[in-house]
Amino acid sequence: MEIEIKQDLALTEAQNTLLDMHSFLNTLNVWVGELQVMQLTTDDPSALARSLTRSRQVQSLLESPAGHRQLGAVLQNAESEFEEELRDYLDRHPQWRNDAEFEESVKNIRSVLKVLARRVAEYTARMDDDGAWRPLDVPQLLDSFRNFLAAVEKNSKGRYRIIFNIAAQEVSDYVVNLRVESVDGATITMPLVFQDVFRDLFANARKYTPPGGIINAGVLDDGRHLRLVVEDTGRGIPPEELPRVVEFGYRASNAANVRGMGGGFGLTKAYAVTRQHGGRMWIRSVVGVGTRVTIHIPRPAQRAVRAGSAPSAAMAA
Repeated sequence: MEIEIKQDLALTEAQNTLLDMHSFLNTLNVWVGELQVMQLTTDDPSALARSLTRSRQVQSLLESPAGHRQLGAVLQNAESEFEEELRDYLDRHPQWRNDAEFEESVKNIRSVLKVLARRVAEYTARMDDDGAWRPLDVPQLLDSFRNFLAAVEKNSKGRYRIIFNIAAQEVSDYVVNLRVESVDGATITMPLVFQDVFRDLFANARKYTPPGGIINAGVLDDGRHLRLVVEDTGRGIPPEELPRVVEFGYRASNAANVRGMGGGFGLTKAYAVTRQHGGRMWIRSVVGVGTRVTIHIPRPAQRAVRAGSAPSAAMAA
């Protein structure tokens, strides 16, 4: 069953703020979670305590627009602070130097902190652009999406792989077919926030598709519309609930047992961004078969497209 989503979204100011920060939430939750895992692994509530305090500070900044402008400064030294605290802790507790679980958490935190720095740079680039469309380099955009998928795989701690060749698929692998194409050749024009929409829709598809599934994702600028499709072979959505899945925080009844690190409003943000840019959104889903989300946004007149490639295209991992 496929329907076009048409209802209005009645969002509070606080909810709009959370939507704006959605790209940070999943990553931030991984950072906090890994620090807590390290404390549990070592049975030491003081382990990496300064880094945990820093992560909580970032969490508090996400709660208000005024705090968003401080994110860059707060995160600027987070990586070096973590490395310094880690060296100090291992000097005092060398028994954890070769512990596999401890080291896995360290690797994930390093990855997360790099991603957060890129997210802040990307968010800063679009903070005052009022939804402007920008030309982005297609190869760089593809690389940034693949880097995002690599980070998702790393955070699974070996539970699954994300691969791009079905011939290499093993039972716990996701196969991803990913294309980005543009009528302008090596350049695709889009609002910068649309990168968030792609990541959120892919994260949803991965979360609700068991390992071994297939995720097809494509972005196309055909000169008239920016078109995005993400399709999975996951659990699907009950037909009577399709109109509601864009509501803030709503989760389908057959997804209640799926653990997630996000806020549960990826589809809400995708729909809100679509509506803000005068676009349309369709969802097709069959329980036990999978879900397909389609978005079409009309491309503005050329004079409304800002010149110059946005730096965030290369930093969106």
